[in-house]
Amino acid sequence: MSNTIGSVIGGRAAGGTPAGTVSSPNPSRLADVVAEVQLADAATFAAACAAAKRAQPGWAATPAPVRGRAIAAIGRIVEANKEALGRLVTRELGKPRGEALGEVQEIIDTCDFFLGEGRRLYGQTVPSEMPDKQLFTFRVPVGAAAVVTAGNFPVAVPSWYLVPALVAGNTVVWKPAEYAAASALALFELFQAAGLPEGVLNLVFADGAATFAGLEQGLREGSIDKIGFTGSTAVGRRIGELAGRYLQVPCLELGGKNPMVITPSADIALAVEGALFSGFGTAGQRCTSLGSIIVHESLHDEFLDRFAAATSAAAVGDPTQDVLYGPMLDQKFADRFEEYLGWIQPHHKVLGSSAMGRISAASPRDGFVGDPEAGLFYHPTIVDGVQPGDALFLQETFGPIVGVSTYGGLDEAIALANTPGYGLSSAIYTNDPHDAFRFRQGISAGMVSVNNSTSGAEAHLPFGGNGLSGNGSRQSGIWVLDQFTRWQAMNWDYSGRLQKAQMDVAEIIPDLDYRLDS
Repeated sequence: MSNTIGSVIGGRAAGGTPAGTVSSPNPSRLADVVAEVQLADAATFAAACAAAKRAQPGWAATPAPVRGRAIAAIGRIVEANKEALGRLVTRELGKPRGEALGEVQEIIDTCDFFLGEGRRLYGQTVPSEMPDKQLFTFRVPVGAAAVVTAGNFPVAVPSWYLVPALVAGNTVVWKPAEYAAASALALFELFQAAGLPEGVLNLVFADGAATFAGLEQGLREGSIDKIGFTGSTAVGRRIGELAGRYLQVPCLELGGKNPMVITPSADIALAVEGALFSGFGTAGQRCTSLGSIIVHESLHDEFLDRFAAATSAAAVGDPTQDVLYGPMLDQKFADRFEEYLGWIQPHHKVLGSSAMGRISAASPRDGFVGDPEAGLFYHPTIVDGVQPGDALFLQETFGPIVGVSTYGGLDEAIALANTPGYGLSSAIYTNDPHDAFRFRQGISAGMVSVNNSTSGAEAHLPFGGNGLSGNGSRQSGIWVLDQFTRWQAMNWDYSGRLQKAQMDVAEIIPDLDYRLDS
C-alpha cells in the first residue's frame, strides 16, 4: 500500500499538485508502489525559500549550544528509529539491509560529531598592532540554504548538508530526489521531532525543471544565500553558472570516475575484495563507485581471473536477503545503464556474469536470489582491455560495470587515473610506502585510499572532489562549516582617539648595521 506525500513548508503541508504526481516504486518489486508524490512547481519552491529566509534570524538568534542540543536530539531520535528507517531505504531504493543500516548510522555519526560544534563555533581574539585596540573574528551563518540531493544515498548525504547548516544557524529548503521521496519525508519527520521551529527546515518535492526555475526565482528575490547540490556533473555546471550570476559559490558534490591502481606489491586477495565492494556495491550507483581498475601488467592475468571468479560467485538479487547488491535505483538509471553497455567495443573482453544487461528468465544470472522479473536487476559486468580513449574509460558509468586497464610504471598509472578529469575518490593497493605517497602526491582526487576501496566515507573527514567531480567544496567534518558560515572581522578601539592602521603604529628601531667584532 502506498502513501500520498507532499511538500512541507513553514511547518505545514503545502497541499495540491501544481506540477502533477509521480510514483516512487520499490525497484526490487516494481508492483509495490511506496509513495505517490505530489510535485511542487517553481513558485512553491521559491515560497519555501522565502519561508526559510523569514525564519532564519530567529534561528540564528538561538544560542549555538542550544542548536547543538537540537542536533544531539536528532541523533538520538534517528538512532531509536534506525531499523524502521533502514527498512524503508531498502524498500524504496533497493539497498541491501546492511548498507541501508550503515547509511542510517552515518546520520547518527554526523549528529554525534556536530552536536559539540554548537559549543565550538570558534572565532579568534587577535592582537592589534596598536595599543588599546582588540581584534576579533566570528563565524556567522550564511542565511537560508537550498539543498538539492540525489537518491543513491537518500538519508546519509542529506544529513551532511542539513546537520552542519542547522547547527551553524542557517535555515534550509531541502529538495530530495523524487524516487527517494518516502525516505526523505521520514528523515524530515525525525528532524522535526527534535523540536525545530517552523520554517527552519522545509521539504519540497519537485522535478528538475521546477527546481532549477525555483532556484533562479529564489536567487532573484534574495531568499537563497547558499546552494548545496549533489548530483551529476552536467547539472552541477548549470547550478554553478546560475549561482555565479548572483556572486554565490555553491557547494557541489558531483560524479566520479574513481580509479583503483594495483601495484606489483599489492595483496591481490585484498584488492579483489575491495574492487568487488566498490565496483558492485549499491549496484555501482555510488558517486564513489569504482570506475576503472588500473592493474600492473605483471599482475593482470592473475588479478582478472580472481576478480572475475569473485564477481561471478557474488550473490545478486532481493535486497532483503544476504546479497552483494540489489536493483537499479530507478527506471531512468536502468535506461542509462543500457546505454553504457552499448559502449562496449570489439576489442573489449566481458567477464563477471553468465550474461549482460537486465537479469531475467531469458537472461538468467547463476545463483540469483529472488525473482529477477520483479525488479530492475542487472548483471555485473567487468570489461577488460579498456583503452584511455574509450568512452568506458573517460565517462562516469552509473551502474554495475567496471573497466580494467594495464600499466607499466607508476607514473603511467597516475597519468591514466587522472585522464578522465574527475577527481572524487581513488585507491591504490600496495605494500610499498614510496608508491603510496607518490600516488597521493600525483592523483587529482580529493580522497585517497591505500589498501582500501574507493567507497566508504567517515563522518569526520572532508568529503568532496575536484575537476569534474566538484568545485573544491567539502562536506563532513569541520571543513563543511566553511560552506555554511562566513568569517566576520571586528576591531574594537577603546583608546579614545582615532588610530590609523599602518600609520599610527609604534616602531622599534633596530640597528641593522650592527656587526660582531671579527
